[in-house]
Amino acid sequence: MSTGLTKEVQNVSLETQSRYLIKRRFWSIFERTFRVFTHDGQLMMLVKHPVFRLREEFTVYGDEAQTQPLLLVKSRQMVAINFAYEVTDITTGEVLGAVQKRGLRSLVRDKFLILDRDGNEIGHTEEQGASLLRRFIPLLTSKHAIFVGGQQVAFIRQIFRFFTKEFEVTVVPSAVDTRFVLACALLALIAEARREDS
Repeated sequence: MSTGLTKEVQNVSLETQSRYLIKRRFWSIFERTFRVFTHDGQLMMLVKHPVFRLREEFTVYGDEAQTQPLLLVKSRQMVAINFAYEVTDITTGEVLGAVQKRGLRSLVRDKFLILDRDGNEIGHTEEQGASLLRRFIPLLTSKHAIFVGGQQVAFIRQIFRFFTKEFEVTVVPSAVDTRFVLACALLALIAEARREDS
């Protein structure tokens, strides 16, 4: 499928970028497709997240044709209040870390704990701004911040668009793998999309 949203250039590294755009269609039925671009429009990540699946598992690809798998994101439980998602480098099999949703605490404001590969808490992702109001008026734009070791390593700001959901992600250089930071951002936006679709 040809789309104006996609432009692939292979000589750009995630580690050299500080700003990204994440885009998805406003409405989705069977799957939610997220595309991560550099700020000049080069596709870096693609996620097709299934809507109806008992145990969540999806692959993050580096291209539109889905021939370059980068990460595997898989929930550790089938049913739980505080779901934990493990993020693995597909090429090496290395676990980069995990993201655990704070179920009851996320009723008013989404919050995820960020865990290292050994399961130790190292940070969190937090919805910011008028989160309660957005539960009733989904058209209001959202904001999320990602903290590791007490320092903010990324900020996600929604840009209002009529037919797409678009988010600007600013990443601060840190010791955390940029792929893992973007996976944390995607999981926060997937949780938001799930809530809006329901």
